[in-house]
Amino acid sequence: MNPASEASHERYAQKHSLPFPLLADTQRAAAHAYDALKPNGKNIQRTVLIIDREGVIRYVKQGMPKDSELLAALREMES
Repeated sequence: MNPASEASHERYAQKHSLPFPLLADTQRAAAHAYDALKPNGKNIQRTVLIIDREGVIRYVKQGMPKDSELLAALREMES
């Protein structure tokens, strides 16, 4: 979740060749819904979510997870 603009997210995704969409949460609605706002209610706590194609949350982590942790979560979804 990131409050930056959709255009900013699109540039980032293209720059890094990301094969998935990024959420531009300009109104912080998703951050609020997923309890990712800092106590001041304005800033967003880095939160990584992996949501499957059916919309089920399969992974949540506040902070910066290790690459190996993310890959393991994705592999688990495939099985």
